[in-house]
Amino acid sequence: MPTAEQHGQPNLPVCLEDIERAAARIAGAVKDTPFDISETLSQITGSRLRLKLENQQFTASYKERGALNRLSHLTADQRQRGVIAMSAGNHAQAVAHHARKLDIPATIVMPEGTPMVKVAGTRSHGAEIVLAGATLEDAAHHANELAARNDLTFIHPYDDPLVIAGQGTVGLELLAGNPDLDAIMVPIGGGGLISGVAVAVKALRPEIEIIGVQAELYPAVSARLNGQTANCGGDTLAEGIAVRSPGELGFAIIEALVDDVVLASEVQLERAVSLLLTIEKTVAEGAGAAGLAAVLSDPGRFRDRNIGLIVTGGNIDTRLLAEVLVRELAREGRLARLRVEVQDRPGQLAEITRIIGEQRANIVEVSHQRVFTRLPAKGAYAMFEVETRDRQHLMTLIDQIAAAGYAVHLLEIDEP
Repeated sequence: MPTAEQHGQPNLPVCLEDIERAAARIAGAVKDTPFDISETLSQITGSRLRLKLENQQFTASYKERGALNRLSHLTADQRQRGVIAMSAGNHAQAVAHHARKLDIPATIVMPEGTPMVKVAGTRSHGAEIVLAGATLEDAAHHANELAARNDLTFIHPYDDPLVIAGQGTVGLELLAGNPDLDAIMVPIGGGGLISGVAVAVKALRPEIEIIGVQAELYPAVSARLNGQTANCGGDTLAEGIAVRSPGELGFAIIEALVDDVVLASEVQLERAVSLLLTIEKTVAEGAGAAGLAAVLSDPGRFRDRNIGLIVTGGNIDTRLLAEVLVRELAREGRLARLRVEVQDRPGQLAEITRIIGEQRANIVEVSHQRVFTRLPAKGAYAMFEVETRDRQHLMTLIDQIAAAGYAVHLLEIDEP
């Protein structure tokens, strides 16, 4: 835990006054977003959850705060020459949006795998888009090369004191809206948001826990804090925080002021995205749902506590969102695939269909597999994709099919 001296924030690259000046500078150009309690999610988790909906910013992310604060400090000459940034999407859109409002030419370098919704969103703000590299680090390298070649000002997404100060304005709003918080969950990618929030909150309310959340596949900050080498990689739903190495400025603040860093699994990230949409009717990308995912992963730790969750962004590809929702239906037992072993005799498919109908389940799809099985030549698998009310209804259906003498197997979503 940080010491009392550390709460005084000596020798840190950003202080409370920097954040307060940033708040005054961006006021009116960036939303003071809603911060409200979620009654249903509080019941599900056993804690009192309040959601800071940064996905309601114009570009659907908190990144506008740091981008605008940094752009506002450019000289007239720097504005004329233009800026360049690298980002997986949210920082890109924030820089492009506010650069256009300030009449500053902007070039954005994005990793080649960036979701198209973020590429299209960034391009719509008038920025020149360059797709380069497989990771944020690759994109950063290319952006720095272009900055040097074309004499552009590089706007870093997180390792910049002015960006950190801008992101820290979220912390000021959190305290203004809910001074009784026990802990604040903050997603960590490069560390800009959590470091800014930590500076603001610890200066004003040092007893509030600041807990960082990373995707299990990208535990860079968690590993470094524990003296370990991070094993980062893989396709995470939370690509916005898929950073292999945090910023040095942000990490210094995290080390001094952040109370803990926890990891969220891909399953919990998917569930959190689904719950935010179906219950709160708010769209969150994977990184934006990371705080809720962490609470879902360890509800006992947060039970009966006042928890602030920052829903950092809502830029998720619609196709990916649809897939996440369908996968969650499968986990809940509301959509299922049943593999039923049948014999090559007339009437068996009709009998199974009758049982499904009697149980008031809905058949979505049926297929027959005779060749690619280990069954005898006279055997086959009938595959039924069905909709049910819930997992209990599904298990009753499976029991009824089995009671009729059929070998039936429920294919979970991680099975082929």
